[in-house]
Amino acid sequence: MTEEHPHQPTAPTSGPDGRADDGARTGVWLIGARGSVATTAVAGCAALAAGMHPPTGMATETAAFAGSGLPPLARLVFGGHDTASCPLPKRAEQLVASGVLPYGLPAAVHAELAAADACIRPGGPLPGGPPGPSGAEAGDPRGEDDLVDALAADIADFTRDHALARTVVVNVASTEAAPDAGDPALPSSSRYAAAALRAGCPYVNFTPSTGLHHPRLREAARRCGLPHAGRDGKTGQTLLRSVLAPMFAQRALPVLAWSGTNLLGGGDGAALADPGAAAAKNAGKERVLSDNLGTLPEGRLHIDDVPALGDWKTAWDHVAFDGFLGSRMVLQTIWQGCDSALAAPLVLDLARLLARAHEAGISGAVPGLGFYFKDPDGGPADLPGQWRELCALAERLRAAA
Repeated sequence: MTEEHPHQPTAPTSGPDGRADDGARTGVWLIGARGSVATTAVAGCAALAAGMHPPTGMATETAAFAGSGLPPLARLVFGGHDTASCPLPKRAEQLVASGVLPYGLPAAVHAELAAADACIRPGGPLPGGPPGPSGAEAGDPRGEDDLVDALAADIADFTRDHALARTVVVNVASTEAAPDAGDPALPSSSRYAAAALRAGCPYVNFTPSTGLHHPRLREAARRCGLPHAGRDGKTGQTLLRSVLAPMFAQRALPVLAWSGTNLLGGGDGAALADPGAAAAKNAGKERVLSDNLGTLPEGRLHIDDVPALGDWKTAWDHVAFDGFLGSRMVLQTIWQGCDSALAAPLVLDLARLLARAHEAGISGAVPGLGFYFKDPDGGPADLPGQWRELCALAERLRAAA
């Protein structure tokens, strides 16, 4: 017997967009399911479904998506893979202590957190096997194909056991370094991406890790007929860059140098202390500048691990540019925020959009979802242009409803 998802209506109701709600439920399978972003997304979804908080930061809850047939938040069921053992209710309490979640929320949504935690599978190496990088499966004595099969079986079992219409796989795990050129083995993120395809699930890569971008998965992604989106969620500093860089280009103000610093702690800070992981992260941030400015200006982006900051981040940018008659000018910005609280609503948006795209028969990289990513699969690079593409997707989904 499977456990009913909390806040689940027992009879068909009217959905938030006015469509009849047939009671179908949608799975969200999180890679890194006990991390800060995943915990915030699960707790936040339960809070929104219960009407405890407004859907701040969720584009899918705005008028632009009315009537597009997205799955209701109350119909999302969560599970996932993680090598960490701390249960979600305890992880949520830790996020309260660090100021990420509001006081009292973990207790109010304890049932939902516990239900999701019961659906988390270990992934990673077999017990007793040597650990792989970032908790990957590299040390598992099983062959690579067997590992992918086992991960895919976990996802398929979750979909079947909860009688879900479909499941969307979302990678919110720690950033891994780019694989070495010529290495035939799939990196951890690509094994989970391959498992998503094998399980017949739409896939979102919210991280800078390789995921579906590995050359060995290119043909499988093309043939599978599944929608996918990625990579590297655009939550703070790069979101601001995607607004400011077009401003300089459109006003014919040459950017001479663009430097930046990120100070962050928590799991992301620890992961990005690795030079390879930091390089993968910076590649997406640089792409936003080069795509919008036509060239990559001088300057570097530094990422510093400051454990005392916990889940909070400070991002600073220094932009040197030329004005009329060669007058030298400078723009400086400071962004301070909590990455988990910025990322969680985007994860919920993307899960709903990919589920609806799958239902509507859309396959491949989904146009319009570049709005959410530093390194999108095609489309415009500037945020206003990406918003127009996203609204066009909403219209397409509305027409298919």
